[in-house]
Amino acid sequence: MNTNLPPLSLSILGVEPLDEFIREIADFVHHMIVTRPIHPDAKVEVEAKLGILRDRTSGQRLVLPVLVETILIPNEVDLRFESNMSLTQHKHFNTMLNDLKLISSQPSHPTSPLEYTHVKVIDSFYSTEDREKIRVTREEKTNTVLEITRKIRLGDLNIYSPKRAVDWRVSVSLEVPVSHPIGSPTHVRRKDRICYSHEEFNIDLTQVHSNNAAPNAPPEVLHELEDCCFRLPAKRGDLNVSELDRNAFDELIRSFVNNARILVKNANDGWHT
Repeated sequence: MNTNLPPLSLSILGVEPLDEFIREIADFVHHMIVTRPIHPDAKVEVEAKLGILRDRTSGQRLVLPVLVETILIPNEVDLRFESNMSLTQHKHFNTMLNDLKLISSQPSHPTSPLEYTHVKVIDSFYSTEDREKIRVTREEKTNTVLEITRKIRLGDLNIYSPKRAVDWRVSVSLEVPVSHPIGSPTHVRRKDRICYSHEEFNIDLTQVHSNNAAPNAPPEVLHELEDCCFRLPAKRGDLNVSELDRNAFDELIRSFVNNARILVKNANDGWHT
């Protein structure tokens, strides 16, 4: 056997073909951003949340005639997305991410280290005369107001993952700063969040206690996991900048998608048990 053969080329052209999956998500996010309503000081939020895509009629997990991870055309399938996971699943991801944080701090680790913060906040929600919802976020310990925002959902892209225990959803939203609302909140949510930050991304593992159930009912407890991209390049494909800056948007979305895929791959069977 000849061991002196050169390495295989990526293709007959010597380059890797465009990944249509990542490009589709990048196009979706970019379109949501450039067509967003203009609000001064508004912040764009891009997140990938893990969950289950369920048939709206049967309540069962979606079953489609595809073998691998697939992006669904928006509004073409009658479904709902359920992001709540079990406490066992929450503990599993907490352990996994804590271990990764320790490993990433070693000098031999190939990427930059993860950072860790533990945040406890209380979100109070108010309804306005225009039926808009305003969120007032306070630090739980000091009751200090951290932000007052109105969240505008720009769009969702659902990803069906038949080979995995969970699916996922990419959401693009606009968070608009507003003044403090008048009156009493319609409901309150207490969030106990562990945030693992890595370069341009946050991976948030959150336990939510919500009081918006029926009167005298115990608070509803939810557990959620999401991958957030908190800083996006201002332009995409600008020929007046360097090639590195020109491709920064797509490269950031590539890493964002890779993070989401790794989290989905590591979900245990029995998302709710």
